[in-house]
Amino acid sequence: MSELGLDPEEIAIREIHTDEDAARERFVGSPTIRIDGRDAVPPGEDEPFGLTCRVYYRRDGRVSPTPDPQDLREALLTAAHA
Repeated sequence: MSELGLDPEEIAIREIHTDEDAARERFVGSPTIRIDGRDAVPPGEDEPFGLTCRVYYRRDGRVSPTPDPQDLREALLTAAHA
């Protein structure tokens, strides 16, 4: 974020406590990273909502517990220029 001129202090952490909260928030697992309310790496259409661990795929095909850094960078750039 700093490299893009964005303030990391603006990050808000929200906790989802129940399956009902997950459904209401369209939460497909942790971690979910949203930028201006939009998922930085949109889940597949068949991803269920719930309290679960989220799986990401890196650009090289590896499974990861976090998004590919380049995907996050692109999502931040897109949001910054919107």
